[in-house]
Amino acid sequence: MAELSFTLKNTADQSAARAGVIETDHGTIQTPIFMPVGTVGSVKAVTQQQLKLDVQAQIILGNTYHLYLRPGTEVLEAAGGLHRFNGWGRPILTDSGGYQVFSLAANRKIKEEGAVFQSHIDGSKHLFSPESVMDIQRSIGADIIMAFDECPPYPSTYEYAKKSMELTHRWLNRCIARLAETPDKYGYTQNLFPIVQGSTYKDLRKASCEYIASRGAVGNAIGGLSVGEPEEMMYEFTALCTEHLPLDKPRYLMGVGTPWNLLECIDLGIDMFDCVMPTRNGRNGMLFTTQGVINIRNKKWYKDFSPIDSGLPSETSQYYTKAYLRHLFVAEEILGLQIASIHNLSFYLWLVGEARKHILDNTFSSWKKTMIPILKTRL
Repeated sequence: MAELSFTLKNTADQSAARAGVIETDHGTIQTPIFMPVGTVGSVKAVTQQQLKLDVQAQIILGNTYHLYLRPGTEVLEAAGGLHRFNGWGRPILTDSGGYQVFSLAANRKIKEEGAVFQSHIDGSKHLFSPESVMDIQRSIGADIIMAFDECPPYPSTYEYAKKSMELTHRWLNRCIARLAETPDKYGYTQNLFPIVQGSTYKDLRKASCEYIASRGAVGNAIGGLSVGEPEEMMYEFTALCTEHLPLDKPRYLMGVGTPWNLLECIDLGIDMFDCVMPTRNGRNGMLFTTQGVINIRNKKWYKDFSPIDSGLPSETSQYYTKAYLRHLFVAEEILGLQIASIHNLSFYLWLVGEARKHILDNTFSSWKKTMIPILKTRL
């Protein structure tokens, strides 16, 4: 058992982009990294074998809110934790459930003790407190666990954002205290990441970064962005946060984003990302490729027998043709959703891998400048 460690390998010339290595008890993560989202313990439509062999995922996410409701901590503990339950032997990160509770605005009440919410499954009432969320994440057994926070909506008034940030900081202190008095489960270390909040107010974001940094966690997360604010504002506040968060700790930008968002935020010094976009958009027929964005349902692909993406070192992307994948979508065949999901995840992991290579080679800035227009091209 060992605490998570982060080693910085290089910082790009003319950029804050970094390449590093995170070590956990379940393995190594090379940063910058994208983490596929496995909400209920599985990445939708993708098997764990496909995640390892084709997507080449190094770490996946589980969602505390959803796993708490189903299958529940009793089942997860009996299985020996989520790694054994779902057969994923590599690192896992769990979010705190704070964002899901935030999204249930009509069915939740936030107070000092915690957040009372109604289950989206059966309407039953539950309380998430900093203590209970730490206990639940202990039972799930992730390598990286997130502090319980409140995610304010965009836009928020200054008064609301300040009150929310201060509540998040008080909750963080309770999370730290709870972890200190409870042991790691399943024989490996669970590592806490606090979450920066403060909405779109510079002084609040700076204050939150400084407070979170003072707690000396092994890594830090930035929350409350990509919740409806303009893209340029997201970049502005990401840059502000990376300026004030420790250089020697991994920085995780939660819930971001498009391929070009990833490159822009890597440029600003972000190390870790997650987003449902590659799988969700894939299931709706939007493919991200090395040549640009494809709507596979368009008729222009119906006789295109070229690979989905010949520029990608993914067996799925090389094996199936655009015409065949379009046929599967038009026929409403489930296999189409699976192929598109695997392809998009493979593309995201390829993209952050290429970013890492260029950071190590000190060619990141020129490569990014070339890549962004290509990524935004609609084919």
